[in-house]
Amino acid sequence: MGLIARIVGLAITVACWFWARDHQRSEFWNLVLIWCVPLLQYPITLLSRRFLDAQPCQKRAEWSSIFAHYAMMIALGVSIFPAIRAVQQEPRGVLPVPELPGRVLVWAAAIATAFTVLNLAIRGLGAPFAAKLSSRLATDWMYAWTRNPMLLCTLALLLSVGLRYRSPWFVAWVLCLVSPGWIFFVRKYEERELEIRFGSSYIEYKARTPLLWPHRPHPAEKGKDRVA
Repeated sequence: MGLIARIVGLAITVACWFWARDHQRSEFWNLVLIWCVPLLQYPITLLSRRFLDAQPCQKRAEWSSIFAHYAMMIALGVSIFPAIRAVQQEPRGVLPVPELPGRVLVWAAAIATAFTVLNLAIRGLGAPFAAKLSSRLATDWMYAWTRNPMLLCTLALLLSVGLRYRSPWFVAWVLCLVSPGWIFFVRKYEERELEIRFGSSYIEYKARTPLLWPHRPHPAEKGKDRVA
């Protein structure tokens, strides 16, 4: 049943993303999607945490993660796609960023984001969006520098898009609306879910590794993977 739920959740998420990307809407509804839908991150987080805390066990963590991650990805995706389309269609913005450096930033952030997915797959035996929950706690490579390299790189990618199109409203949208809700989800729900699944291994890893902003790991910490 868990596999079926993940497949169905992934299909619904992708369908919502395609709808948000391709569907023609009025300006009013585009503004609703861009500025209001990201606020759903907060009730999604709180409901998921409440469901998890009602019975904090491995099975409950799996089911709550399916709901929480797919709901978050739907909320973020249906706001990010119209936001990117809007910033692409508007006249060039006013931020003083030359075109070539802006393009380089986008590609660099995209490559770093792809590497975080590879990092999770190889070292954590997992995949994003609860398509497959990690069966091993990834603590090395990019995860030795920060507990959330995927989040960090994705936010950097979104900010790079705003800089690429010189859009101050897009940069402000990422910093003030998307980022706080996503970080709230990580701190309020994901950290609790990982504590339940990995126990003291995650607690020790959390104590020595920053939430988001990376710092150089101690040599003794490099290469350490803790198996659940």
